[in-house]
Amino acid sequence: MLKPVSFTKVVIDDAFWSPRIKVNREQTIPHQYQQCKETGRIDAFKLNWKPGMDNEPHIFWDSDVAKWLEAASYSLATHPDPELDRLVDEVITLIASAQQPDGYLNIYFTVVKPGERWTDLRDAHELYCAGHLIEAGVAHYEATKKRTLLDVVCRYADHIDSVFGLEEGKRRGYCGHQEIELALVKLYRITGEKRYLKLSQFFIDERGQEPHYFTQEKVDRKGFFDEFMKYLDNIKEYNQSHKPVREQSKVVGHSVRAMYMYSAMADLAGEFGDESLLKACERLWNHLHTKNMFITGGIGSTGKNEGFTYDYDLPNETSYAETCAAIGLVYWNQRMLQLECDGKYADAMERALYNGVISGVSLDGKKFFYANPLASIGDRHRKEWFGCACCPPNLARLLASLGGYVYSQTADDLVVHLYVQGEAKFDLHGQQIIFKQKTEYPWNGSIAIKINLDKPDIFGVKLRIPDWCKRAKLIVNNEEIEIAGKLEKGYVRIEREWKNNDSIELELYMPIERMYSHPNVRQNANHVAIQKGPIVYCLESIDNVDSLHKLSLTKEGILTSIYDETLLGGVVKIVGGAELADDLKWEDKLYSTDKPRNKPFQITAIPYYAWDNREPGQMRVWIQEEVK
Repeated sequence: MLKPVSFTKVVIDDAFWSPRIKVNREQTIPHQYQQCKETGRIDAFKLNWKPGMDNEPHIFWDSDVAKWLEAASYSLATHPDPELDRLVDEVITLIASAQQPDGYLNIYFTVVKPGERWTDLRDAHELYCAGHLIEAGVAHYEATKKRTLLDVVCRYADHIDSVFGLEEGKRRGYCGHQEIELALVKLYRITGEKRYLKLSQFFIDERGQEPHYFTQEKVDRKGFFDEFMKYLDNIKEYNQSHKPVREQSKVVGHSVRAMYMYSAMADLAGEFGDESLLKACERLWNHLHTKNMFITGGIGSTGKNEGFTYDYDLPNETSYAETCAAIGLVYWNQRMLQLECDGKYADAMERALYNGVISGVSLDGKKFFYANPLASIGDRHRKEWFGCACCPPNLARLLASLGGYVYSQTADDLVVHLYVQGEAKFDLHGQQIIFKQKTEYPWNGSIAIKINLDKPDIFGVKLRIPDWCKRAKLIVNNEEIEIAGKLEKGYVRIEREWKNNDSIELELYMPIERMYSHPNVRQNANHVAIQKGPIVYCLESIDNVDSLHKLSLTKEGILTSIYDETLLGGVVKIVGGAELADDLKWEDKLYSTDKPRNKPFQITAIPYYAWDNREPGQMRVWIQEEVK
């Protein structure tokens, strides 16, 4: 097994990611605090709401504040800020004041529905909110070493442990929206308290067992989302409780719920050496990534269930691809990567990070997509906030902790998953080893790593060769190394005695590629997408024409990449020859026996993540390709 290198030991100093992390720190996190404050989410922890008053606290509110706290804590760890530290302490004090004498902590069931704790596990997100509070407590302790929130969430976890389990008198229930399972693993890892790990295992193992908990729960009472649930084709599949988790082989239902559950399954598989859980994860991973994932790393085809439909159903204008789901995909793949150092997991993580995740936030850090379509007629735009505001703080916490996704290590290997300029510190064989990575990735594939260590040592360095890269060159201390014989599951491993100032140079050749969908993806028949390295491209009207569907790429059209520092904060754009349907002879006609004529046109494509940051207009990822 691998162990990820903590974000606290990684400094990102990167032309691509550093500006985003800065905007996240200086704009997004303060903006989200203000939204939580203005909407009443933070002050709701004062527990002074009474029936009949306006602005009734919602079942989600605890989780929104918790994710903001988590993001702020990560930011404090890498960029100390006395004012943010003060705000965090203030919010934590407020949360602690809302904790009940028995350790229970939930706004909604304390002031809106007192006396109804744990009666609506299917719908009311009670354990989900607890999970996010636990994650915030762990993050705050890791970042600051303060126990103020950690002690609060430990008391809450102890209370939950007293309520749920197989023992007589306990509830054999689990949450309708998975989240607490992965949070309890984090709490176990930071505290060493095995009860938390076993409680996570209980929630995973109990899911989908018969008699079915949610069926029994709803015999005599309605759930919070009862009306919504009536429109679902299969409620059990919606929350992945249709089968015990080890029997599941196809991704179904709500995509965020699924990603959080699979993340916990991977964690538990590693902690317990549970092969049956790992095999289930592998089956589900294959089904998702080979039949149900958008080229952007987005997942979830429809808003009807905020999730999956059927294999190869990947619509463009109506695609849901919730930002939280892409983030969940990153979480799951990062965990799978620690269990088995297989490049396919890092490839999927990278695809989501550079495309379907950061598309969820505007370049100024203050507007957000909940759903991320792959085509738009000009009516889809980011918003400052949402009534259900799960995505904005989810984005903030991921960006603030991004350093934790770049590297891993074993007892004898140091592993590079992502190519991000900066510095990482590893503790290996009794000494500290520093990697200084220099690169302009993702705009080009040149990577240079300088290794600093006090005394020579023998260990392995593993570097990922991305799936999109068909040709690579590796040089160690000015000597070219043959990659083919050292490549295993997408990583090239170099073992040698390393000395101070040793250097590694990796060249990942990064041509512009035309990408095609599986023939069963009906929406993309005779269409092509453009990709360069990990970046998926799209067309916007502002750079091309108002009606993008009239454009088509020719088979022989040459595509060229150009770095434009004035465009969208500095991007590589792609220009090239295409054709535009000529409608001059179609005035006052809707149909004709004459085929429309085309005329030459030069297209400009921009990275998908950057769309909708300028004038409103159409967008599309998949472009018609001339058929001959």
